[in-house]
Amino acid sequence: MGHIPLLDEIAVIAALGVLVTVVLSRLSLPTVAGLLFSGALVGPFGFKLVRSIHAIEILAEIGVVLLLFTIGLEFSLARLKSIFRQVALGGIIQVGLTTAVVACVAIALGQPTGRSVFYGFVFALSSTAIVLRALAERRELDAPHGRFIVGTLIFQDLCVVPMVLVVPMLGEGSAGTNMAKDISLALGKATAVVVATIVVARLVVPRALRWVAASRSREVFLLAVLALCVGTAWLTSLAGLSLALGAFLGGMVVADTEYGHRAMGDMLPLRDAFVSVFFVSLGMLFDPRIVLERPLLVLLLLGGFFVAKGLLATIAAIAMRFPARVAWLAGVGLAQFGEFGFVLARLGESAGVVDANATRPLLAAGIASMFFTPVFVRVAPHVTAGQRLLAPLERLIGVRSIDEADAGEVHGIADHVVIVGYGVAGKLVARALEACGVSYVVLELNAETVRAARSAAQPVYYGDATSEEALGHAHLEKARALLLLMNDPQAAQRVVDTAKRVAPDVPILMRAHYLLEKPALLRMGATDVVAEEVEGGVEILARLLRWLDVPRNVIDDRVDEARATTQTTERTHKVPRRALGEHGDLAELKIESASVTAASAAVGRSAASLGVRRRTGALIVAVRRGEKLLEQMDPQKPFELGDIVYLAGSVGSVQKAVDLVSRPLAEGEAPPVSEILPTSRG
Repeated sequence: MGHIPLLDEIAVIAALGVLVTVVLSRLSLPTVAGLLFSGALVGPFGFKLVRSIHAIEILAEIGVVLLLFTIGLEFSLARLKSIFRQVALGGIIQVGLTTAVVACVAIALGQPTGRSVFYGFVFALSSTAIVLRALAERRELDAPHGRFIVGTLIFQDLCVVPMVLVVPMLGEGSAGTNMAKDISLALGKATAVVVATIVVARLVVPRALRWVAASRSREVFLLAVLALCVGTAWLTSLAGLSLALGAFLGGMVVADTEYGHRAMGDMLPLRDAFVSVFFVSLGMLFDPRIVLERPLLVLLLLGGFFVAKGLLATIAAIAMRFPARVAWLAGVGLAQFGEFGFVLARLGESAGVVDANATRPLLAAGIASMFFTPVFVRVAPHVTAGQRLLAPLERLIGVRSIDEADAGEVHGIADHVVIVGYGVAGKLVARALEACGVSYVVLELNAETVRAARSAAQPVYYGDATSEEALGHAHLEKARALLLLMNDPQAAQRVVDTAKRVAPDVPILMRAHYLLEKPALLRMGATDVVAEEVEGGVEILARLLRWLDVPRNVIDDRVDEARATTQTTERTHKVPRRALGEHGDLAELKIESASVTAASAAVGRSAASLGVRRRTGALIVAVRRGEKLLEQMDPQKPFELGDIVYLAGSVGSVQKAVDLVSRPLAEGEAPPVSEILPTSRG
């Protein structure tokens, strides 16, 4: 067999990519950084191990198409509608503000308008892969700054589509009115193509995928999904639009079908492989000679990412009424170059908007920013100078803070509970304390949550519990307890440290996600820590064993055993009861009732004399007598007129028992002496 083109280059890229990524992972650097560094090593400015640069770039283009297709799979039309309400405003502020400021600076430096707008686009995008991984590793996705960052990144990903359409219109040949006209025509054309594609695809794609899925062949289904991905990209390219837009539309169409999750699962391995090649190809663009030849420009661009872009992202968070600490962390999290910035840079070069000499310093600074981001995200929570500088801006948020409330509502409060965090758990605790007559004060960082609670006359105030001032205004030193229900684990540790300085004698009860965090929190000064994973695990264990028909005493033993090795509880353990028919061994049993009437032979006779159990096999489980339910009916006591007898057993046994209890007196059969009148029901 002859030589296979690109085989040696792909082998070198794969081997070196794995080696470098594993080494950098030991330094807690993300996979993307390792792939970029690998590309720099094997590229034309490194050891020149890859000769077919153009062919590798073609593979990278396939990676971009697959990446946008899977992004489309994650954003169905229904999800886009719900996400838009939550993140559109913050995303518009961040992307719009960054684009406008960068474009204005570039114009002031003498750059053409089109190129200036292009620079604004490139600067506005951040790295979704790096930032999301950093937040996930620190378990900060649900923290206030994490939610803002994730929402903004989603909006940025969506903005890539119109940016890809606009960039080719920003060349030197387009200016002023012509540029605006070309952009308007391109967006109008794109809108028409998008609407037509979605309408046609929603009518055709579900039926086609249903037909393909009927073959029960994973290979055929994968080929069908690939055909949709590449096909929509190809069709949109024929209409003069980008491949990326078509791939994104194809993913959104599939996401709206019942096969969206299956398509995502099948496409992920293929996408990851090509996207890895994409990042390696981007690393090949890194030219260390640029850093040596133009170090000042590279440093200025790097500072632009970390200082200027971070500041603009912080302003966007402040405009969304987030507090100083959240805005500071959000600014740090969004202050870097993005993966799609590389896509726009290469598109700008091919469209003649910029040349390689202009983009190389930008790419060098961008790759450096992606390397430094994980370190900055890790250090930022411990740097308080940034949030102190932003503290005066908190007055612009427009909610009543705890220091203002200290002058009136909470002035002189004592023997109360200070609650930090007003999510689901915080609301449950507050409701219980109010019912028990215990006063409380809540500190919350979400301005909208505070405003809604204040409108309901709840003692919830805007305040950062990591500061001594906020805890002082909440009169923590006079409180009975401090309860921490925060989603930010790093901030929770800082609150514990601050609280022990402000009020060392006040007990601190808090929650942690993992059991492994408990010893460290106790050493820091927490009085008691509840691990969420233990409580969830114990509840799941009990419910599972109940569904498996394990006896109750055995379930209690297993739960006690689980708690003995993890954490105890102050609550009496309860296992959810199941209905009779839900027990596997008792599914055939039925419950039926029989009324004792005046004509019934059961009046005045006992269950024993009738032989209900002996003659029918059914069991009397209860008797309704007037307003009382007799759960323990003495088998020797006679039935009374009007009794309702409840019987349990198989269908045949229950029917025999009903007939026995309700049968009339036989001819010549004497009624019992006690039949004359019902006995007293007192």
